[in-house]
Amino acid sequence: MIIVMKPDAPANVVDDLLARIEAKGLKPLHMPGSERVVLGALGDERVLGELELEGHPYVEAVKPILAPYKLVSRELHPHDSIVTIGDVSIGGSRFALIAGPCAVENETQLLASAKAAKAAGARILRGGAFKPRTSPYSFQGHGGEGLTLLADVGRELGMPVVTEVLESGDVDLVATHADALQVGARNMQNFSLLKAVGQVRKPVILKRGMSARIEDLLLAAEYILAEGNDQVVLCERGIRTFETATRNTLDLAAVPLLKAKSHLPVIVDPSHGTGIRALVAPMALAGAAAGADGLMIEVHFDPGAAQCDGAQSLFPHQLEALGKQLGQLLPVVGRTL
Repeated sequence: MIIVMKPDAPANVVDDLLARIEAKGLKPLHMPGSERVVLGALGDERVLGELELEGHPYVEAVKPILAPYKLVSRELHPHDSIVTIGDVSIGGSRFALIAGPCAVENETQLLASAKAAKAAGARILRGGAFKPRTSPYSFQGHGGEGLTLLADVGRELGMPVVTEVLESGDVDLVATHADALQVGARNMQNFSLLKAVGQVRKPVILKRGMSARIEDLLLAAEYILAEGNDQVVLCERGIRTFETATRNTLDLAAVPLLKAKSHLPVIVDPSHGTGIRALVAPMALAGAAAGADGLMIEVHFDPGAAQCDGAQSLFPHQLEALGKQLGQLLPVVGRTL
């Protein structure tokens, strides 16, 4: 429920209503604006009716939140949220480029790829220390050793780092080394993991599941926000369809749709969305034109020798060229790199 207060509502009245909401076992939300205060009450709608707020002298309107994802919805939070990873903002007028290798392989590979990412305009470094692979015989990452190496390279280059966390038990370990935690497509509905990343105060990049609907993604984000962590970035990374020409089908219609339904920033991963190096740059530009707040792209100094996803990783010169193209496109949509 959204409770819109009248402009002259005194602070003590607002505090009293928040206390009444909490006393009923509901979750109170306080959202002061420039002109008036808006309150939120999350919980059993039957209990909400017992508050009888419609007749309150300082309440202007009481409106139900129709979306099942309450905290994520624009109904409750009409203005765009900005998520900060290190010193980099995602959302607003700046466009965030996140780049790096699929997996942390060794110091030489990571440092060379990270330098290429930074030279191309990337401000956040990505890299997988723990790798969820379809085959149990594929490279699984270096775990804790990879986390340490990723954090060291990030500090050396002055880039905040994001890496994937696979299990609830690893959340604290990953949060110690990374500036942001990634929940991958395979874990989008791992609800215990979503709750765990919601309980640490680190930004979360939440990737859309391979067969997930838009509502499924937003409800997954709701799990994180419900635990008190509102620093969530939604990531469109392609879904499984009947088409086999590409690794996944990159659903760019999801970008404006997510931004219409939610206040959370949205980024696009054209590397996993296509799986084909030649398609990454065109779809990255299309994602930016569609209104995305940023991109997550894989780059490797020698993709042919990559232990993971070499076919979709850009060469450094290709990422540099993409950075220049973004520099030309972004002012058209009111953003800067």
